[in-house]
Amino acid sequence: MIYFTADHHFGHANIIRHCNRPFSTVDEMNRALITNWNKRIKPDDVVYILGDLFFRYTLPTREILDYLQGKKHLIIGNHDKDWMKKTHLPRFFESVEQMIEINDGAHKITLCHYPMMTWNQAAKNGYMIHGHIHNNTDAEYFPLIRNMPNILNAGVDINDYSPVSFYRLQKNNERFKNFT
Repeated sequence: MIYFTADHHFGHANIIRHCNRPFSTVDEMNRALITNWNKRIKPDDVVYILGDLFFRYTLPTREILDYLQGKKHLIIGNHDKDWMKKTHLPRFFESVEQMIEINDGAHKITLCHYPMMTWNQAAKNGYMIHGHIHNNTDAEYFPLIRNMPNILNAGVDINDYSPVSFYRLQKNNERFKNFT
């Protein structure tokens, strides 16, 4: 099975307040994100992580990466460069890219940390899956994204704090884009 996720920000205490996450401490958040991940992901599942896996995490990243199940592919986000320098990436990731295009057997998908207004296969009902914006609906770009059903936000803040299938990603994005 293939799953998508983004913007965990393991180690980032301020993200709790910034995104109104339901955790009291960064340790509670880290534990919940690991638990949620492993409830859903099995060792042979493929997980595309669309950036910002860690931020301001002071322990060795293996303290978390060793526990995350699945075959992980990292799409680099704006907060990934520092921790990546201190991690032996081939040990934990099948691939590490800025952007990739995949076909899950049913959909042509472009994966990038940042949302894009156009991408390869956009005119042919291809999908753009991204992270970066968390649960922010106040930014000036949001009305554009909101009206584009083939742009999907993989951020944990709108996906029940866990990786999700393509189908669940679509459903969660419908809810996110039709906020009241």
